Amino acid sequence: MKVLIVGGGGREHAIAVSMRKSSRVEKLYCVPGNAGIAQIAECEPSIGVMDFGRIIGYAKEKAVDLVFVAPDDPLAAGLVDELEAEGIRTFGPRKNAAILEASKAFSKDLMKKYGVPTADYENFDDPEKALAYLETARMPIVLKCDGLALGKGVLICNTLEEAKAGVKEIMQDKHFGAAGNRMVIEEFITGPEVSVLSFVDGKTIKTMTSAQDHKRAKDGDQGLNTGGMGTFSPSIFYTEEVDRFCREHIYQRTVDAMAAEGREFKGVIFFGLMLTPDGPRVLEYNARFGDPETQVVLCRMKNDIMDVIDACIDGTLDQVDLQFEDNAAVCVVLASDGYPEAYEKGFEITGLENFDGKDDYYCFHAGSKFDKDGRVVTNGGRVLGVTAKGENLKEARAKAYGAAEWVSFENKYMRHDIGKAIDEA
Repeated sequence: MKVLIVGGGGREHAIAVSMRKSSRVEKLYCVPGNAGIAQIAECEPSIGVMDFGRIIGYAKEKAVDLVFVAPDDPLAAGLVDELEAEGIRTFGPRKNAAILEASKAFSKDLMKKYGVPTADYENFDDPEKALAYLETARMPIVLKCDGLALGKGVLICNTLEEAKAGVKEIMQDKHFGAAGNRMVIEEFITGPEVSVLSFVDGKTIKTMTSAQDHKRAKDGDQGLNTGGMGTFSPSIFYTEEVDRFCREHIYQRTVDAMAAEGREFKGVIFFGLMLTPDGPRVLEYNARFGDPETQVVLCRMKNDIMDVIDACIDGTLDQVDLQFEDNAAVCVVLASDGYPEAYEKGFEITGLENFDGKDDYYCFHAGSKFDKDGRVVTNGGRVLGVTAKGENLKEARAKAYGAAEWVSFENKYMRHDIGKAIDEA
């Protein structure tokens, strides 16, 4: 097979590595890709993920057998629909199903209608009504942009003053752009957060191994929310009891709800869960692989990823025995100092060769490119996802932090407590 991956981050690099393991993949392409993906795939950096016409043209030019659409924006905008309309086999949800992530108001209403456990909430498209609601609301409270905001459109407000300022930031000052035209105001709930990715074929759902992300920029879960500073798999909090509850009340119920709404979902559903004292609740859905969860989940999957992709597209997922290794993985993100706000890029990355030929170690590129001299340089806030597998989480964590020292660039920054809960368990 010839396969085209749409995207250019750490998630896409992990997907590409997984596809490269498949005996069925003869040639791999990626748009726009990055310097890491370019080692195992033919990349076209000039084509952006929202450049639908050029993506379709490129897929036809290369006569690819499958396009894998990885990021949220092109899924929400209907890239899968447009590729399929051109007769190109594509993995990912269509636009009317990708709304599960693209509109938080839609997903909250869906959960309420079909009895999927989630935090209490109200939706608002008028800032004055939102402000009036807050006057009688209990603090702390959570404000969420309705639309896609690069994983950053969520504000946790401890006081009424903070909440009012948050409404202004989201709905009036449009700090997150059009994503804040509508807003969800949600009950503040507490507990460990767990990420569960799943493959879906429209009717059948098969969950992958669990993972746990670290969103805050600084040690001790301080600082601003980011796209993710590191993750580990499996989650120590995702017990058999939690899994049983989620299978009964959340996973299949969500797939059935989408089907009942005429929005058949084929692709990957990411369940962002909070394990509250009253039981698991859905914080959010994503309509695609998470980043950096993918980096610790796919490297542990035993199945040929192409077989699973085919089953999702063809509606035969019930025939797949999805299996994961009985081990653990930890990913530590090496970021540009200053992320997620202002940071410099263009610094040379050295030491990448230290990962060559080493089993159980991966260096997934997130924000990298080649400069005019052919050197690999930083090109984003999150630069690399250094990932290691071990027999257990403690071993994987020690290996990942050891490997994080193998590479260097000028403003390299990382959290030092990714998976700290492992040591305390």
